[in-house]
Amino acid sequence: MISMRTDLAIEAFETAVEEQLIQEPSIKKGIQITEDKIDQFTVSKVIIDKDAEELLGKKEGHYWTLEVPQLRTQDETLQQSISFAFEKVIRQFLPLSQIPSEAHILIVGLGNWQVTPDSLGPLVCENVFITNHLFLHEPHAVENGYRKVSAIAPGVMGLTGMETSDIIHGIVEKIKPEAVIVIDALAARAVERIHATIQISSTGIQPGAGVGNKRKEISYETLGIPVVSIGIPTVVDAVTITQDTLNYYLKTLGQKRRQKGNPSNSLSVGALPGTKKLTDKDEPTADEKKLYLGMMGELEEEEKRQLLEEVLAPLGHNLIVTPKDTDLFMEQAANVIAMAINSALHESLSNGQGSTFTH
Repeated sequence: MISMRTDLAIEAFETAVEEQLIQEPSIKKGIQITEDKIDQFTVSKVIIDKDAEELLGKKEGHYWTLEVPQLRTQDETLQQSISFAFEKVIRQFLPLSQIPSEAHILIVGLGNWQVTPDSLGPLVCENVFITNHLFLHEPHAVENGYRKVSAIAPGVMGLTGMETSDIIHGIVEKIKPEAVIVIDALAARAVERIHATIQISSTGIQPGAGVGNKRKEISYETLGIPVVSIGIPTVVDAVTITQDTLNYYLKTLGQKRRQKGNPSNSLSVGALPGTKKLTDKDEPTADEKKLYLGMMGELEEEEKRQLLEEVLAPLGHNLIVTPKDTDLFMEQAANVIAMAINSALHESLSNGQGSTFTH
C-alpha cells in the first residue's frame, strides 16, 4: 500500500506507478484510468475495483478529477466557465451512484468554518439553493424544474463532541433524503494541485484521512443511501513541499546546464527567473543528482520522502501548509462548487440561469 498523504485517487494512482507498485496499463491490477474533455478542461476518470482497494488505499468506486488551475485566478469569467463544466461533471456522475433525477438530496458541508482552509464545506452550504422547506410548507409556490434539497454544516468533533457521521446519520433517519452530497476540503501530495483540482467520487468520504486524522466514514455503508463526495485540495504537508523543492532545484540545475553555451540564451538576459517551464527533459542524470545532492541524490523518490519524514516528524515540523491567499481561494472555490451544484440539481437554474457568484 502506498504511504503518500493524499485524498486524491489520481495522485494515489500516480504514486503507485512511481513506486512501481503497478505498471501501466493498470487495468490488470483492478484500476482503470481514462481522460476526457469537458469544455476546455481535462477530466481524469479513475475506476478502482475491489482488488486495488488495499494497494491504493482508496475504496472501490468511481473517482473523477477536473483539472482547473484557472480556479486560482480572480477572473470571474473563467470561474463561471469552471462552474458550468463542473455542472456537466455532476450531471454525468450522479447516475453512476444510481441517484434519480428527482431525488431529494441532502448536502453536507464538512469542515470547521473557524479554520479557513477547512471551511470549504460550510461556505458551499451558505450558497446552495435550498428548497425542501418550500416543498413541505408551500408546495404550490414551487415551480417545475426544482427538486428537494436540504443542507447542513455539522461542524467537527472538536466543536460538537460528536462524530460527524453520527450527526448525519440521525438527520438522514429523520428527514429521509434519497442521497447525500458531502463537500470537504482535501489534502494533496502535489503543490500544483492545491486549489487547482476538483474531485468527485462515488465512495463517500472519511473526514480527515488526508491529514492523518481519520474519523468515522460517511458512505453508503454507514448511511444506507448513495453518498457522493466533492472536494478541493487546500493543504499539503511540509515533507511534500520539501521534496518538490528539491526536485525543482535539480531540474533547474539540469535546465541551466543544458542551456549553457546556447546562443539563444543571450537573447533572454533580462527574462524573469522561472519563466521557462521545467519538464522531464530537465531531469538530471544519476551522476548529476549525486553531485548536486550528495548521498540524498542517490535515493529513489520514496526513499527520499521517508528520509524527510524521519527528519521532520520527530521535531514536529511536518506541518500541514496552505497558501497565504487561501481565504480568497476558498471563497472563489465555494462559489464555483455551489453554482455548479445549484445548476446540476435544479433544471430551472441550469446553464447559470438564476445562479450567480457572491462576494
